[in-house]
Amino acid sequence: MVRLNKFLAECGVCSRREADRIISEGKVTVNSETAVMGQMVSDEDDILVNGKPISNRNDKVVFAFYKPKGVTCTEKDRFADKKITDYIKSDVRVTYAGRLDKDSEGLILMTNDGDLINRLMKGSNNHEKEYEVHINKEVTPEFVQKMSEGVFLQELNIKTKPCKVKKTGKKSFNIVLTQGVNRQIRRMCKEQKCFVTFLKRVRVANITLASLKIGEFRPIEGKELQLLYEISRR
Repeated sequence: MVRLNKFLAECGVCSRREADRIISEGKVTVNSETAVMGQMVSDEDDILVNGKPISNRNDKVVFAFYKPKGVTCTEKDRFADKKITDYIKSDVRVTYAGRLDKDSEGLILMTNDGDLINRLMKGSNNHEKEYEVHINKEVTPEFVQKMSEGVFLQELNIKTKPCKVKKTGKKSFNIVLTQGVNRQIRRMCKEQKCFVTFLKRVRVANITLASLKIGEFRPIEGKELQLLYEISRR
């Protein structure tokens, strides 16, 4: 038996905090009765969220998805023209492990494993995320050094962690981050008096886009999945 909020998180429905919110709003039922905060449940219970059944928390799936530019990492925003969940056709309900802003494209991991999501998104775990970036001015050695050392973001009053930066072209570079500040690369570039013209995430931990085309997704299985779980627990 586990608490209902943990059960929902382990099924990939949402975070525990979000689970508490939807439980308090009466959107969750257990065996046809409205759930209550702190309720204990098991895999044998019939649990619905907004009238939809929740898959068994032991049936874990993970997908790699190539998010197109213009797609919003959301499930229910009625103002979003294209939502990330519109692209994933699966019998199991999955959600995203980490966001990628609307103006960017690239790799998003989708899963129903709430614990995996929490581990990958926890900044203190230092999981790597790699990006290809183009900007509107030349990438100089000084720019690479300043970005690598970490940049003070005035609007957030924080300094980003040191990271790996490598020039790949006159106006392009590769960067590997280990934290998840909202729109971090765009904010870092803004502090360097330039702006991003193209941004693509190509890797999360050991998972890459591989041969995926824009809008496609693939299941992560076997040794690749095993290594992802090993990395997430470090």
